[in-house]
Amino acid sequence: MRLKNKIALITGAANGIGLATAQRFAREGAKLILWDVSGKVDEAAELLRAAGGDVLSRKISVTDEAAVEEAAQAARAHYGRIDILINNAGITRDRTLLKMNRREWDEVIDVNLTGVFICTRTVAAVMKDQQYGRIVSASSNVAIRGNFGQTNYVASKSAIIGMTKVWAMELGKHNITVNCIAPGFIHSAMTDQMPEEVKKSSLPLIPLGHWGVPDDIASGYLYLASDEASFVSGICLTIDGGAAR
Repeated sequence: MRLKNKIALITGAANGIGLATAQRFAREGAKLILWDVSGKVDEAAELLRAAGGDVLSRKISVTDEAAVEEAAQAARAHYGRIDILINNAGITRDRTLLKMNRREWDEVIDVNLTGVFICTRTVAAVMKDQQYGRIVSASSNVAIRGNFGQTNYVASKSAIIGMTKVWAMELGKHNITVNCIAPGFIHSAMTDQMPEEVKKSSLPLIPLGHWGVPDDIASGYLYLASDEASFVSGICLTIDGGAAR
């Protein structure tokens, strides 16, 4: 098993890509810490425990600095360490520039960017003490190619790529790798909200001709979290069927 006895913290773990990642990591031997702003995170944990998983869960907002620090210390006290951090939590509030209001901007930046900063700073301190860690964050292929009506989302996901490179430089001396993944169109609760005409119009942009599924991204997270990627740091792995330009 590729993550045997590793302790993995996954944010945005209640459904979609986060839940698929938790399930994949559990099958690979990881013990799990699941965080999500939705109370459904406890249901996800029960599902994994029923399959034999060792799981802690917490309803938490990644934007709540005090709660993140307390939850991380509680997880460390329970498991003794945190080996892997998957910054997967994210939201959208799509609107064109001239119609976007400050609240819509702030909400996306707070969760997608500031939340990643808070979680990474907190968990990286634990990883520094143990001189080992794997940090992987969710960017997006729109950070590379742009996307109509997503000023806030693209800004947040572009910044993830930049922070990843900085943190790889800063944390490497502590045997911590830092990478990110840029998913393309993936079937999930978030993309289910998109209008059907938008979904159909996306297909010509994808050379492989179809959308991905959450397991496609979970596979990328698994690789970058595993010791197979021990010499991989500071990269953004695009998983989008060839859509990025």
